Amino acid sequence: MNYRLSHIAGIINAEAIIVNDAVVDHLLLDSRKIYSAATSLFFALKGQRRDGHQFIPELYEKNIRNFVVSEKIDTTKYPEANFLFADDTLKALQQLAAYHRKQFNSLSRPGGIPVIGITGSNGKTIVKEWLYHLLHEDYNIVRSPKSYNSQIGVPLSVWQMSEQHTLAILEAGISQQGEMGRLQSIIQPTIGILTNIGEAHSEGFIDQEHKFREKLALFKNCAVVIGKEFDFENRKEFIELLGEDIKVLTWGFSKQNEFIVRAVEKKDSTTDITLIHHSGEKKITIPFTDDASIENAITCFCVLLYLSIDDAVIRDRMKKLQPVNMRLEMKNGINNCVIINDSYSADLSSLEIALNFLDQQSGVSKKTIILSDFLQSGLPDEELYDHILSSLKKHNVSRLIGIGERISGNLQSLSGKQNQELSAELFVSTEDFIKQFRSSHFKEEIILVKGARLFAFEQIVQLLEQKAHQTILEINLNAIVHNLKEYQKLLMPATKVMAMVKAFAYGSGGAEIAGILQYYKVDYLGVAYADEGVELRKAGISLPIMVMNPEESTFESIIEHNLEPEIYSFDILNSFDAFLQREGLRQYPVHIEVETGMNRLGFETGKIKELAEYLQKANTLKVQTVFTHLAASEDPQQDPFTFIQRDKFISAAIQLEKGIGYSVTKHLGNSAAIVRYPELQMDMVRLGIGLYGIDSTQSERLNLQAVASLKSTIAQLKYLKAGESVSYNRKSIVEKDSVIATIRIGYADGYPRRLGNGVGKIWVKEKLAPVIGAVCMDMTMINVTGIPDVQEGDEVIIFGKELPVQQIAEWAETIPYEIMTGISQRVKRVYFEE
Repeated sequence: MNYRLSHIAGIINAEAIIVNDAVVDHLLLDSRKIYSAATSLFFALKGQRRDGHQFIPELYEKNIRNFVVSEKIDTTKYPEANFLFADDTLKALQQLAAYHRKQFNSLSRPGGIPVIGITGSNGKTIVKEWLYHLLHEDYNIVRSPKSYNSQIGVPLSVWQMSEQHTLAILEAGISQQGEMGRLQSIIQPTIGILTNIGEAHSEGFIDQEHKFREKLALFKNCAVVIGKEFDFENRKEFIELLGEDIKVLTWGFSKQNEFIVRAVEKKDSTTDITLIHHSGEKKITIPFTDDASIENAITCFCVLLYLSIDDAVIRDRMKKLQPVNMRLEMKNGINNCVIINDSYSADLSSLEIALNFLDQQSGVSKKTIILSDFLQSGLPDEELYDHILSSLKKHNVSRLIGIGERISGNLQSLSGKQNQELSAELFVSTEDFIKQFRSSHFKEEIILVKGARLFAFEQIVQLLEQKAHQTILEINLNAIVHNLKEYQKLLMPATKVMAMVKAFAYGSGGAEIAGILQYYKVDYLGVAYADEGVELRKAGISLPIMVMNPEESTFESIIEHNLEPEIYSFDILNSFDAFLQREGLRQYPVHIEVETGMNRLGFETGKIKELAEYLQKANTLKVQTVFTHLAASEDPQQDPFTFIQRDKFISAAIQLEKGIGYSVTKHLGNSAAIVRYPELQMDMVRLGIGLYGIDSTQSERLNLQAVASLKSTIAQLKYLKAGESVSYNRKSIVEKDSVIATIRIGYADGYPRRLGNGVGKIWVKEKLAPVIGAVCMDMTMINVTGIPDVQEGDEVIIFGKELPVQQIAEWAETIPYEIMTGISQRVKRVYFEE
């Protein structure tokens, strides 16, 4: 379907200035994600921190010519641009998506193509992905990418619908009253699915009934709604609001359900489920035993029965269900490569998401993608693979390894169309690739591994992955972004953010964390030493970087890599000034630290006049910022001292600016001060430990997520008799027959020795197991007596969501900073984005 700008202007009721009535294929919301400038339409959305209008100059420079705006624009600055003026750009985006959705009401079959709308508190994405895998052989399916279920994500999901699709599966998530009505008008589902109504995402609702009523709004005008009996129980008055024509088909154990659950029989690794439907018994087996998976599988079972899928086909497909991996994993690979593992699906929507993630990684110029056949796309193969090649080129992929008969055949025929910068290597099967695999063929590149499940690309990931021992530190990049936004909610729109990535980003990995922060447009980065900044520059980080502890021996590196030193004393000032004069440099950016009570580094307030006179005369230096460190901003008992520091700093900053004759950026607020002292935001704040999920104020104002999870595995189980000892020096004697697990982590990995002999605990099978005996260099023993089903090879959690690092620090009588920064570099970091 071709939409010209003049047509879109009518749909969204916009006034238009159209120079060229272009055709629009792509809706653009993010200035970092431009793939087809000529056919993209940018919606200048306004958020809490960012206003899309401010990116119009940048986008115009990148050849974007089509804009939907809600502010006055000086169009003379953009002579080739087309502008659609709407009252509300988000509403305009939703109106366009709703119109697009309506075009499918008369396609393919009477009443249009079926559209499944899914909502609930939990399980939406899993049910959506399972339905896709269960039905993609019967339908050409368009579905929400990952968790695109918001006021912005749903319009983008619906925009994907095209003539070749015969089924849509879309999910909708809400956080407050009134949102579902807008999503319903966009999705316009014909089949509704309610996964469940639980406690998740309850903050914006009065109670559970209020949330149920709001979610039910998605199902207005549906032909049928399918869900669990419990979720509809005693809510008849709400259901009646939907209208008499809507059938509500529930599943459960009681006989009044449309789908009666006769039996759920859990076995070692599978579960047998028996339903009664239309007086007939239906039985399936699924490869899961947890309750959540069983509920999600029953919901999918009911949908397939409603769609009249053959019983034998259902049985065969249900037993092949696999866990839904909703995250992209990034790992260190062989020969200094980086591996992005997305070996779970192959379709155009998820390919675009994976390529976006690839773009977020800085510093690696060579991009390789290993790609399988794309199955059931609905497009002719030549058109499909031409589209894929076009996407790879737009994302600057330099090497394609295609695996599968279809991709191999079609790329052979398209070889004449390939850009010379994109090379292709083709294999008919995964086995063929593995037979010819040579590790030397992969070096210093970032490799995206993406394929349909049946190609078993996990075998390829194992070949490419750097071998390391089984203790890993998982870093959730989504959590970094989430925590950044949580703090930004507390900031004034004009307040800048300096993100602290010193000490290897608090143990999480400096370059990787800096890359994601750069992508999300923080203003500054802060490091402790010059070598940390140099590593970030080598990794492709272009943000301004402040070095907090510059040394004279590193001045050359600082200049070479465009780092900005903190100047905290006259000695370092004189030395750096002299160095700049020798190099013939002028107006080099520096940062001035003022000592107000931390008594660590900084100019005394009594020396600021002298400092200003020096700087005013020195044409080698340009002050970028002036700042101080708060000593106890997290402690209410120290508030009087914090206010003394504030007053000293403000006075010193005013004196400095007056003396040098120009204004500079001022900052003193750290993570704790952002929460406790909004009046101290000034021009910029420094966000440190809070970015990594730790609120040192212990307030309830922030919904922070754990960024790092330290995990290991059980190497061996020992079955000891009463009286036997564990570890060095025999300080731990078991008082009764016990089961002792040896796990693959020790003090050389960063697990503190002081957690030995019962002080520390480790999370095993949803239970806390105490450390027994002394912590060894490479191993730690824990007492797992009484914890059921513990096996050698089982994963254990040292700290993470289940066992917060704050608790580990409390047991070790230290602070979370020390625990996090102490994780050894021999512990493999695995980065993922959900």
